[in-house]
Amino acid sequence: MQDILTVTLNPTVDLSTSVARVIPNEKLRCAPALTDPGGGGINVSRAIRLLGGESRALVALGGHNGDKLRALLEAEGIRLIPLMAPGETRLSLAVTDSTSGHQFRFVLPGPRWNATGLKAILAAITTAVPHAGYVVISGSVPDGLPEDFADRACAKLGARGARVVVDTSGPALARLAQGSDCPPFALRMDRREAETLAGRTLPSREDSAAFASELVAAGVAEVIIVARGADGSVLATAHERHHAAAAHVPVRSKVGAGDSFVGAFTLALARGYELARALQWGTAAASSAVMTDATALCTREDTEALFDRCPVSRLG
Repeated sequence: MQDILTVTLNPTVDLSTSVARVIPNEKLRCAPALTDPGGGGINVSRAIRLLGGESRALVALGGHNGDKLRALLEAEGIRLIPLMAPGETRLSLAVTDSTSGHQFRFVLPGPRWNATGLKAILAAITTAVPHAGYVVISGSVPDGLPEDFADRACAKLGARGARVVVDTSGPALARLAQGSDCPPFALRMDRREAETLAGRTLPSREDSAAFASELVAAGVAEVIIVARGADGSVLATAHERHHAAAAHVPVRSKVGAGDSFVGAFTLALARGYELARALQWGTAAASSAVMTDATALCTREDTEALFDRCPVSRLG
């Protein structure tokens, strides 16, 4: 299996709890809280481990929350490469209203980076990158880093023969969608993000695949993936377009579905599977993740059981 490195620059310590009902201006008595490590790349590494694979996780850590996050990751057996952050690691809180089933998520800001920090990040990634392996850059770009951070990272990593998988949002995603001289191998986004970039609605899987093909043709990435929620995900390259159907399962929490997808997808590629099969594994893992509570990710047992219930079809 090829090596996998995940990169998380804006991690969190995730607290999740529930109350009978969320009522404004009242003191609400919560259920005992669960504490989990959080952040895109971290969750990708956790999903990979849950699915029986291995990766290394480059994570920016700072302050008491950073110490807590490090302890949580080490307790899960994640192979950690710590990077000193310029401030306290952020916290997030997810509260579920037990009556309605609605979940309320509050994310505090993280530390602000500067040019010196950017150089340290790029140096750390370049040092840690697996030769001819996979690098997953997932999660939000911290304040202070340039919107083209992923472009700069890809430029550094390209010389090492690594394939870069990116799952980001906001201005960083918009910047990637403009294309670059050193594009990532794969770029994932959800339907809402794709529609924002396209400037139009994408009601069908064929519409999503057509837009993904446009991005590939524009040199944005070799592989574009658009997640369509309950309708599964589509994938496009210069030569093929596929759709993987999401399994029909009871939904408990959608948190972690995207990270579970990226973890399973990247793990499948690292094991030498073709793109269509990797798409199917990613979709099965995402389907598994929505069956778990709060911030929990996919499980190996459910992902394997759901694989055949996430068939892949070729799109014209």
